[in-house]
Amino acid sequence: MIPAGKFITFEGPEGSGKSTQAGVITGVLREKGINAVRTREPGGVSISEELREILLKPGGKINPRTELLLYAACRAQHTEELIKPALERGDHVICERYTHASLAYQGYGRQLDIKLIRELNAIATAGVSPDLTVILDIEPEKGLERVASSERTFDRLESEDIEFHRRVRSGYIELASLDPYIEIVDASRDADTITSDIIALFESRQLF
Repeated sequence: MIPAGKFITFEGPEGSGKSTQAGVITGVLREKGINAVRTREPGGVSISEELREILLKPGGKINPRTELLLYAACRAQHTEELIKPALERGDHVICERYTHASLAYQGYGRQLDIKLIRELNAIATAGVSPDLTVILDIEPEKGLERVASSERTFDRLESEDIEFHRRVRSGYIELASLDPYIEIVDASRDADTITSDIIALFESRQLF
């Protein structure tokens, strides 16, 4: 029997370095001879990438409930088409954002019902859950400064007011306090130091 792969997600406020760390850790896994698939949400597969364009289009006007349902639809397709098959093959899956993003952004940020979001997540994932979620924590102001320094246009969520981003960050911190499979890493430091901490987490949880 092929051992099931491990599912690791990276979460955090805007500008926390999720893409950077997901890429580096995927490379570390491959160097160790572990098959690793890197993906992201919203997105990861063609239908979900099309919905990503709608969800993140600058200036787009989307009702919060519609936003929640679109994210759930993205997740359902992504999980069935990419994540579950990869895990069943024995691959590790490294994903930028997953269920905790909906809880943080639509739950704490948009202030929608947390219980409802958990129910939608359960439907969308069909029982798939991360073996480890790394929350890269950074003050919203500093994270958004990083995004601005990249000289790209803010997407629809990045363009929300600072109070929204503060609620999102507080949500992530609260979620971490409730879940032993979540670890918080200080993302205000240099990238190499953050990577070292994440590798230590992987080793402590026997993910290598």
